[in-house]
Amino acid sequence: MRLARRGVPGSERVIAEVSGTGRVLPPEFGDLNGAFLENGALERLSGLDLSSLPLDDLESDERWAAPIATPGKVVCVGLNYRDHAAETGAAIPAEPVVFMKDPSTVVGPFDDVLIPRGSVKTDWEVELGVVIGRTARYLDSIESAADCIAGYVVSHDVSEREFQLERGGQWDKGKSCETFNPCGPWFVPADEVADPQALRLWATVNGESRQDGTTADMVFSVLEIVHYLSQFMVLRPGDLINTGTPAGVGLGMPQPVYLREGDVVELGVDGMGVARQRMVQA
Repeated sequence: MRLARRGVPGSERVIAEVSGTGRVLPPEFGDLNGAFLENGALERLSGLDLSSLPLDDLESDERWAAPIATPGKVVCVGLNYRDHAAETGAAIPAEPVVFMKDPSTVVGPFDDVLIPRGSVKTDWEVELGVVIGRTARYLDSIESAADCIAGYVVSHDVSEREFQLERGGQWDKGKSCETFNPCGPWFVPADEVADPQALRLWATVNGESRQDGTTADMVFSVLEIVHYLSQFMVLRPGDLINTGTPAGVGLGMPQPVYLREGDVVELGVDGMGVARQRMVQA
């Protein structure tokens, strides 16, 4: 089973995919957000006869929304792939590099991405997104982090490198521009992912392969990240964690190449679908 949200902004409905067929969840389940996860909706779904629910046409042109509505926060880990650190000339970090993104940057997987005014270095980054399903506070062990993960999504950590690296201060201002976190299309429950450290993730720009990596190359694993973050902040149901990107970003090319209006980025993670965004000038 995979879950998604479809519809115009503010009127999205939650759907489940079972054996390639879309089904609309009953209204009493509410939106797919922190409350949905905290109140045990995933567990209730496992006991529901999904084949009896109304059909949803997955092939229609209707908008796909981000699979998680209004995350409380978006926490990101930088330089978390060995090959990505190498291509940018950075040392492998001894501890996770942590920064935040404005949660309002989260948009649908096929929504346009706005290149900020004055930007000349907007870059792509495909990432495995982790969705928190249970409050994580001072976790005692790395293994206990598994109980706090609801599922996984494709996350696009769009970045403006000049704003991030050349304008002083923290990374956040190169990460929090409007529309800078497309997400989805599918939310995959954690029990449907056999090993989050054995997933292929990839990205193309205008049809040309740019990134093709594996989560096995992470410096800090998914469980290590969740455990680590819980020592510094409370992770709550519906929060999104971006876990880093493999080599192949524009910044890391011998002659850096960045996104321009009209460019199209496609990206995906094993089992979580393919997203596609067109670049539009803000």
